[in-house]
Amino acid sequence: MANSLLLILQLLCIFSRTATAHIPKFPAIFAFGDSLLDSGNNNFILTLFQANHPPYGQSFPNQVPTGRFSNGKLISDFLAFSLGIKDTIPPFLDPNLPVGELKTGVSFASAGAGFDDLTNVKTQGIPIFTQVENLKKYIEILKGVVGEKEALDIIKDALVIIMAGSNDIALSLNNGFLRSLELGLSGYHDFLHQRLEEIIKRLYDSGCRNMLITGLPPLGCIPAQMTAKLSFDRQCIQNLNSEAQSYNQKLSEILPRIQGTFPGSKLVYADLYQPLIDMNTNPQKYGYLEVGRGCCGTGLYEVGWLCNHLTPICSNASQFLYFDAIHPTELAYRSISDYFMTTALPRFL
Repeated sequence: MANSLLLILQLLCIFSRTATAHIPKFPAIFAFGDSLLDSGNNNFILTLFQANHPPYGQSFPNQVPTGRFSNGKLISDFLAFSLGIKDTIPPFLDPNLPVGELKTGVSFASAGAGFDDLTNVKTQGIPIFTQVENLKKYIEILKGVVGEKEALDIIKDALVIIMAGSNDIALSLNNGFLRSLELGLSGYHDFLHQRLEEIIKRLYDSGCRNMLITGLPPLGCIPAQMTAKLSFDRQCIQNLNSEAQSYNQKLSEILPRIQGTFPGSKLVYADLYQPLIDMNTNPQKYGYLEVGRGCCGTGLYEVGWLCNHLTPICSNASQFLYFDAIHPTELAYRSISDYFMTTALPRFL
């Protein structure tokens, strides 16, 4: 019996070492994009796209509404924890940002942001190109804290996450006439990919080398989109999902070409669509009772200031895929992070 127990323990140790060996090491993590990665930057700018009030943050440590569009932590927070970097990623614009946080990374993301300037005009979010300019400011501050050599080493070895495009499709293409008439669906996808490539170039020129680039989620399954498209049966809008799949297919195909133009870089595609569509089609596997509505209010349209301390809230957010009418719950974000850890992160090795 003792020998059997010893054998089991030895096998567990071998498995643990093998699993750990396939998890890359990064000294810091940086997030660029929209509300899925905004940990509170929009708290410090003039915009209606804010989540620094209850019931947002009800599952966050100490139930603090940090500005994250969820009941708790985001994908980037869970990735930072799983990678052994830190528990959560703070917003760069926080004037009270502890110096100690600088060495392990921050979020530059802004709710409402997109690759398209037209999108940013509509939302007043921080454009992603401006987010990259903020990285340059961050690097200068970091140099003052740890010295130039260590600062540049941190940037070179850090994990960069880029997650955007949903606002562009929803606001500038599907709910606007200019881009649709000017470029059409396929042309607009190409336009966004060209903008992304310029973002990658600027990050590369700033010293970044490891970039995790996500595709679009199943846009047609977002509760607010189903409401806008009058999906009374609360079923996903298939043509919107097809748009997202088309965008993602192109993106996954062009990233190897883009990587080839930046020596020493690693550009890894992360599939955001697959884990979310699986949650929609197989909710019981994740313990969800509701995937067509958000937990906040009616769940049909409430987001941002429409989801507030006066809005009725569901009794158990973990039974909902979405917390408000656009953004997933903490549990969903954790599942997506786990999916990235097994499917995308090992490709950096």
